[in-house]
Amino acid sequence: MRRVPAARVGGGALVFALLAVFPFVVHAAWIVNIGVITVMYAGLASAWNLFSGTTGYISLGHAAFFGIGAYALAITFNHVSGGGGYTPFYVLPLIGLGTGVVSLPIAWIALRTRAITFAIVTLTLFFMAQQLAFNLRGITHGSQGVAAPLPSFSVSDFDRPFYLAMVGVLALAILSYAYIRSSKLGLMLLAVREDEEKARSVGIRTTGVKLIAFAISAGLTGMVGGVWAYYLTFVYPQYAFDPLILIGTVLMAFLGGKGTLWGPFLGALVLVPAQQYMLTRFGASELYLVGYSAVFVVILLFMPRGIVPSLSAGANLLRRPPSLPAEPDLGIEAKRAAS
Repeated sequence: MRRVPAARVGGGALVFALLAVFPFVVHAAWIVNIGVITVMYAGLASAWNLFSGTTGYISLGHAAFFGIGAYALAITFNHVSGGGGYTPFYVLPLIGLGTGVVSLPIAWIALRTRAITFAIVTLTLFFMAQQLAFNLRGITHGSQGVAAPLPSFSVSDFDRPFYLAMVGVLALAILSYAYIRSSKLGLMLLAVREDEEKARSVGIRTTGVKLIAFAISAGLTGMVGGVWAYYLTFVYPQYAFDPLILIGTVLMAFLGGKGTLWGPFLGALVLVPAQQYMLTRFGASELYLVGYSAVFVVILLFMPRGIVPSLSAGANLLRRPPSLPAEPDLGIEAKRAAS
């Protein structure tokens, strides 16, 4: 495994320290609420990037695991007493593990396809999961929804525990991506992304490594869904399996830089506050959608590869020493003078 430079480790620790301090410094509930949504999308985009960014397979169905995680937490505490307080947060690792296991047969089917076909298959699976949530009334209660545990936090700092839980899942997603990228598994996934046929020809078990990345990514997505369900205290099919969550997750990963460590986080940090600001200013007329799209389009026009790759390319140009003019061939100059 490659060693990570100390500067990068320190920079990442500083970022998460600032994120953790944020709700203790900012006391306005509506700002902390925006922070919860921002970190939620950052976690979703980072989890999506862990699979799609490393393999090159564009999944359009990952939001299904968000809904599965949300329903898993709500249904669990409908049958198990003792919900409320911090207890549902302790169950999140089990929610992630269960979601990852459930995703394996789904991934095994979907990964028999590639490229645009894979994207369409995963999108179809997403809408299948949504319809199952509507129709499996004995489990999901259909359109009536399922109640999650009622949080017992004080009104003054109600959002803070959910924000910190989202930060914890985000940290786990980014650390998982960093570890995988610097490990043997990451090298195999990179080989799959660059040329899957050549990777298979040199002995890489491409299906196995893709399934591992998919399951980890789905598990992290399910954990974010579990926090969201507890935050809203009620889970409905149309919101647990929301195409807008899917679109936002993929757009933020592409905006920040697909296949980079901090790209999805930066994409969410730019787009979610912009979206919330537009919604506050123009929500009644739905003009906020135009402004929200304009932010995305402007950034892509100037940074088509995403924020992180574009900034990295610019920094490399600045660090590159200026090219020196070629020295004249003295032999040729002497011949010209002699003639």
